[in-house]
Amino acid sequence: MTSPPARVLITGASGFVGQYLVQACSAAFPGATVLTPTFDLTDATAVEAVVRTAAPDSCLHLAAISTIAMANRDQDRAWTVNLHGSLRLARAILRHSPDCQLVFVSSIEAYGASFRQTNMLDETAPLAPLNLYAATKAAADLALGGMVGQGLRVVRARPVNHTGPGQGAQFVVPAFARQVARIAAGRQNPVIHVGNLEPRRDFLDVRDVCAAYVACVARRDELEPGVILNIASGVPRRIGDVLEALKDLAEVSAETCVDFERTRASDIPTAGSNATRAQQLLGWAPTIPWRETLRDVLEDWRRRIVVEPEIE
Repeated sequence: MTSPPARVLITGASGFVGQYLVQACSAAFPGATVLTPTFDLTDATAVEAVVRTAAPDSCLHLAAISTIAMANRDQDRAWTVNLHGSLRLARAILRHSPDCQLVFVSSIEAYGASFRQTNMLDETAPLAPLNLYAATKAAADLALGGMVGQGLRVVRARPVNHTGPGQGAQFVVPAFARQVARIAAGRQNPVIHVGNLEPRRDFLDVRDVCAAYVACVARRDELEPGVILNIASGVPRRIGDVLEALKDLAEVSAETCVDFERTRASDIPTAGSNATRAQQLLGWAPTIPWRETLRDVLEDWRRRIVVEPEIE
């Protein structure tokens, strides 16, 4: 039986997912100290100091260059943060807190071209990234797995796309929700700018994803070092259907306008993953209905657009 953690270190705690994860960890482990220091993963001295001072028994590693667009804008920084920053953190853990469990947040994007072989992948599928962001995540995923032989107690979580209130409009669901909310409020002409609406992608509520990460900590002594866990609903959804659901919730009608800069040459038709292993090892499954997630995201944008310009 795994004892509750005493000290939980969360990197990237100020980000979209991090804020939810801090709340989830505090609720799940009321006796634990949840540590959320701000530091630069590219600064080896700072990383060493944080781990040495924190002395965590679990570390949830969210900090990253987290979008394809951000990675493409500064490719060197994407590699420095996502790969080398993760390795700095892992090495510091081995030096200063070797019994600490590291939960590394990888990405379903790392499977890439493997989705061309089958739509639903389990953890045995090869990593075959199709963009720079995915490549940095795949490289870190593999490198950290290779450190198990040095004693690293790493869990490699590969979540699907996740969303919820508070997410920025650079992601597809909030991008749609923002425009729908603006149209409903008369702040935007009834035209929604979109990319490719045909791909099918698996989506989760951010709160369900955080519940999976918390379950990794709760069962940290039961998980084999190096274990890979897909975090997924197992239900790929057509992007266009996500937009239609948001329009239905807001009771708006609007045309769509395809912006080609929003499309990706490497888009694959369907990407979904099998989360049976996470269900078995963590006792985890998503609990929040997808329509509830969309409603919450839409309501969030209804509040946020108040400070935006009237017409776009």
